[in-house]
Amino acid sequence: MASRHRGADALVRALSNAGVRRVFTLSGNHIMSVFDAALEAGISLIHTRHEAAAVFMADAWGRLTGEPGIALVTGGPGHANAVGALYTAAMAESPVVLLSGHAPSGQLGTGAFQEMRQADIAAPLTKLAFTSASADGIARDAATAIRTARSGRCGPVHLSLPTDCLDGEADGSVPGADAFLPETVALDAGAADTMLARLTRAKRPVVLAGPELMTRTGRAATAALEHALQVPVIGMESPRGLADSSLGAVAPLLAQADCVLLLGKRLDYTLKFGKPSTFGAACEFLQIDADAEEIARSGRAVGARLLASALAQPLAAAESLTRRAATGATKSAWRDEVRAALAWRPDGWAASTSRQNGRLHPLQVQLPLQAVLDEHPESVLILDGGEFAQWAQACLSAPNRVSNGVAGAIGAGLPFAVAARLAKPDGPVIAIMGDGTFGFHPAEIDTAVRYRLPFVAIVGNDARWNAEYQIQLRDYGPNRVGGCELLATRYDSVTQGFGGYGELVTRADEVVPAVRRAIASGLPACINVMLESHAAPTFAPGVTM
Repeated sequence: MASRHRGADALVRALSNAGVRRVFTLSGNHIMSVFDAALEAGISLIHTRHEAAAVFMADAWGRLTGEPGIALVTGGPGHANAVGALYTAAMAESPVVLLSGHAPSGQLGTGAFQEMRQADIAAPLTKLAFTSASADGIARDAATAIRTARSGRCGPVHLSLPTDCLDGEADGSVPGADAFLPETVALDAGAADTMLARLTRAKRPVVLAGPELMTRTGRAATAALEHALQVPVIGMESPRGLADSSLGAVAPLLAQADCVLLLGKRLDYTLKFGKPSTFGAACEFLQIDADAEEIARSGRAVGARLLASALAQPLAAAESLTRRAATGATKSAWRDEVRAALAWRPDGWAASTSRQNGRLHPLQVQLPLQAVLDEHPESVLILDGGEFAQWAQACLSAPNRVSNGVAGAIGAGLPFAVAARLAKPDGPVIAIMGDGTFGFHPAEIDTAVRYRLPFVAIVGNDARWNAEYQIQLRDYGPNRVGGCELLATRYDSVTQGFGGYGELVTRADEVVPAVRRAIASGLPACINVMLESHAAPTFAPGVTM
């Protein structure tokens, strides 16, 4: 029997004390002691097919549950494979911890097996990246990693685990549950009242909410805040900023706002850095953020127009503002106007059809899916990809949703769906993705089949990287497009090859019956829809990304 006092055993006990139930992982030489230690610890290892997929799964788990998402990979190239996925988690402000095996600390600088400066590689994409120095310190390091990932502006943390630390004798001490709790920063009452007063005095105030407030819990908090203040609250999590189709025709109204509260929302490229082309030259700004540097950056961008700011976590701040708001706020015509603009969609959308035989318009695929999502209070919508997913942004909603977020990186859809099924085991999990997206991690269907985790991937197959094609078409003209072509691959057959369920759809009346058959199969499923290429809708004239 393996020793119960290795660094690996201390690590697993630490994860258990943190409330970790699942670890998304891919095996490798450096971390076999952790696999061994986990056998009797009550922690489930979800063994994936690619290290980046393990991080994406941890990301989706963190966003859907609020718990830390833990990814465990081997060192060297395994770590390098995982690192790219940290960017999506960072931009989504997801509490992810990447644990990577590492060459023995006693052999560093000697040409050890897969020796790599792992923490240095991960550092630009994380809140903290560090390496354990001893077996005795591993449990405390794990507590530091989890607490940091969940504190302030949530985001990924990396911890490298040298094999001599994992295999070495540890003293057996493990921090208690309190050591893993996040450090919280409450909104100062005076600052809250100052901001409420400014919002109340404004004629056209707006609250812009960032990724932390786009989770299910966050959306409930912002809805309560909007109701209490009668001030429109607009959530933003798309790389397309105000060109995001889910925001309807709100961009021109935002330019009329006279006071904007940035509630965990970065004043970044998605808001054109606060420039007068997006906001009025006299528009005043308020900001509540968990990161002092973000507030400083906003000050550099808009100068004296940043009238007030406060350090606090956005979710807690939203709840505090709601509690402190004056009761009986007067119904606001401005709020109603902004709400109507957000909800606006062109007349005749429901009648949209394809001009190509055997291919569907994106709306013919997606509009009917809302009925499926509405059938269960725990349904999950996954959005991953370019143009096809933007159409879905415009017309689909669900109680739980995970998108590729501000990062704009595609390819996470299938791993997201695997984690979503684990996090939300009851309702349908519908993943909207393009054919390009499907190609990044198709082997995770194997993961889903092995663990009996059903979901339905709706793949819009137009045989091209359509987002880039549309850029070429718009910026360079129809005679200068190329390099974006794909094969019209039978992704449904690929899914069947991994043991899942698949159907090919070429007619609009086949969409919902195919989805229902896929759900009934109890298998990971792919509905491969032959798609007519369309640019994503943009409802605000002149707003592009």
